[in-house]
Amino acid sequence: MSRIIPASELILNADGSVYHLHLKPENLASLVFTVGDPDRVELVSRYFDQIDFKTKKREFVTHTGRIGSEKVTVMSTGMGTDNIEILMTELDALVNVDLQNRILKTSHTPLQIVRLGTSGAMQEDIPVGSLLASEKAVGLDTLMQFYPELSESQEWGILLQEKLNLGFTPYQAAASEYLMNQLPEDFFRGITLTCPGFYAPQGRSIRLKPKLDQMIERISKLEIEGKRPTNFEMETAGYYAMGQLLGHEVLSLNAIVANRITGEFDKEAEKTVDTMIRAALKSFTKK
Repeated sequence: MSRIIPASELILNADGSVYHLHLKPENLASLVFTVGDPDRVELVSRYFDQIDFKTKKREFVTHTGRIGSEKVTVMSTGMGTDNIEILMTELDALVNVDLQNRILKTSHTPLQIVRLGTSGAMQEDIPVGSLLASEKAVGLDTLMQFYPELSESQEWGILLQEKLNLGFTPYQAAASEYLMNQLPEDFFRGITLTCPGFYAPQGRSIRLKPKLDQMIERISKLEIEGKRPTNFEMETAGYYAMGQLLGHEVLSLNAIVANRITGEFDKEAEKTVDTMIRAALKSFTKK
């Protein structure tokens, strides 16, 4: 008999929805687009043919509707892999746990989850205004110190620990090949570094000097089998690692709004984000 999950472990709201996302299984599509900024949810759902459901709780805002006859969800996550752990765990529970009886379902249901995010490039030849799909992501955060080991090779994590003299080994996880193969060729493909902050963890200095001297310059020159790290952001490795452990298809798309080598910021960042949104909807929906 399946273990009953205690109320303290999987918390449900009074209406039976999962605690943080405030969703019930019927509110969720099998194709989920995610954005960090709650205000960006409407920038995606405005392209839906109809919106059937809306909810919000904290930074988690969700719209579910249809594009043509296909059910689609877009939701915001806030920033950081701590939020992504909550998101991925509760999304998985919505489809793979019998919430009423608090037991695991006997069959596994995979979701398709596509992150639509912004990022800064760390290679000069990836210009602002371009779009990049993360083939792999390396987490400079410690989320995976608390979960089972990932099955794939960890060569990037080992290299970064050595070169940056870190007190832990960063983790590495890959994108869904199934989703990646649906993208057009004009997306750059890259290796994304996921950082536990926006300033010092990404080599920025305002008043406090980062502990890691010349971090961007050191990381950008690293190479394995002819490939170099391409960009910084704050969520992708968490998505890929949790997706791998939970059995979901996950892909992270990045609007490149800054280039950390040239010091440029995209003056048309909103346009670049919209281009990414429209490209993603075209690639992953049937319409």
